[in-house]
Amino acid sequence: MISSLGLLASLALLIWLALRGTNIILASLVCSMLVIATSGLPLGDTFENGYLFGKLGAFAFAGKFFTLFLAGAMFGRVMGESGAAAGIAMALVRLLGADRALWITVLATAVLTYGGVVVFVVIFAMYPLGLRLLEEANIPKRLFCAAASLGAGTFTMTALPGTPSIQNIIPTLTLGTNLYAAPMLGLVGATIMFVLGMTYLEWQRREAKVAGEGFDPAPGDPVCREDAGREVLPHWTLALLPLVTVVGLIVLPRLGAAALPGVVSEFAGAQPVLWPSLALFAGSALGLVLFARVRSRPLAVLGEGAQEAIMPLFATSVVIGFGGVVVLTTGFQNFAAMMLSFKESPLLSMFGAVSVVSGIVGSGSGGLQIFMQTLAPQYLAMGIDPAEMHRLAAMASGGLDSLPHCGAVIAMLTITRLTHRQAYRDIAVITVIIPIIATLVCIALASAT
Repeated sequence: MISSLGLLASLALLIWLALRGTNIILASLVCSMLVIATSGLPLGDTFENGYLFGKLGAFAFAGKFFTLFLAGAMFGRVMGESGAAAGIAMALVRLLGADRALWITVLATAVLTYGGVVVFVVIFAMYPLGLRLLEEANIPKRLFCAAASLGAGTFTMTALPGTPSIQNIIPTLTLGTNLYAAPMLGLVGATIMFVLGMTYLEWQRREAKVAGEGFDPAPGDPVCREDAGREVLPHWTLALLPLVTVVGLIVLPRLGAAALPGVVSEFAGAQPVLWPSLALFAGSALGLVLFARVRSRPLAVLGEGAQEAIMPLFATSVVIGFGGVVVLTTGFQNFAAMMLSFKESPLLSMFGAVSVVSGIVGSGSGGLQIFMQTLAPQYLAMGIDPAEMHRLAAMASGGLDSLPHCGAVIAMLTITRLTHRQAYRDIAVITVIIPIIATLVCIALASAT
């Protein structure tokens, strides 16, 4: 009983600290200590083998996915510094018009994240351009967060087959699946997320216009640049080449020996983390060759990207470390036993388990990693198809993970200079409610077949 109360108290404290803007590394450490104290766990052993090391330790996760975060951040830096990301977005402006600022933000962030740029980097790259679009269309800034969340943190993160996101890679390590697992379920889920998300955004845009709510920049926002109209950006066809390279290299192993030599195809299949990382490195190298802005200082650009990888990697790792402590408690074991007892509907039980764990740690990748390490074998034993588990568990991890203490939410609000009060309602609809609806529909489809 005390252990369960301690878990609830630690989660409440973690959310409260996040809402106050406390550093997530410090918050996870404090809340882990609270869990240890209330559960009567041995301090030294739990901290070393639960929080830091072990299967779910912060540094175990950081070591396993270091190359993916590093490669993604470098690629994002190349695409941002070169103007390629802005070039793609401005091509969408010419196609759709600046009044479609929300559509452009969603589509541009979706293209970038499906191409392998990590969410944190996409927000950094898109924010200045997004401000320019919102200012011209007189759309409230809070809706930029919702639009960017839809494009970068929903269907391209968990649902679309082939995405090199960490949520799509984690299941391959446990289940032996590939990045294209259960493609039809993924496409259905992605379509639902996109359609419902855009419907909500357009409704909010119209409501804001009727209410007289328009664009209101915060102090320090990079708006009204005098050289914006004269800025020379790479042509969109050239800007897309690095993205096409990344996605193409990830797809090639599925084509077999006709596309890649047997030894390379075998290597790619056996390296679900390293191969997408190599694809991202290749995309970065091509960008350095193609774009004049970064060609003259390649090491500086890559170095800046490497620096930007540190905080996202550690922010994700420490919440997994917090989860590594949580799974050692009696409260978590009781929760796991309760979820596994619903054998009549294993897919719904799995959805609940992944969702709750992701909500506890405030991280989709963290919750998914914990689930795969602790509960996935039992659900496989219930007869769930590995490919369906891969896709549905990945989608389930993208719901309650976006509670107020989510590291990505905090980072986005920090970058955009907004508060939870100003922007979180829209973010929650886009990244919590809609993904849960999409996942439940896909579970119903999987159960019916």
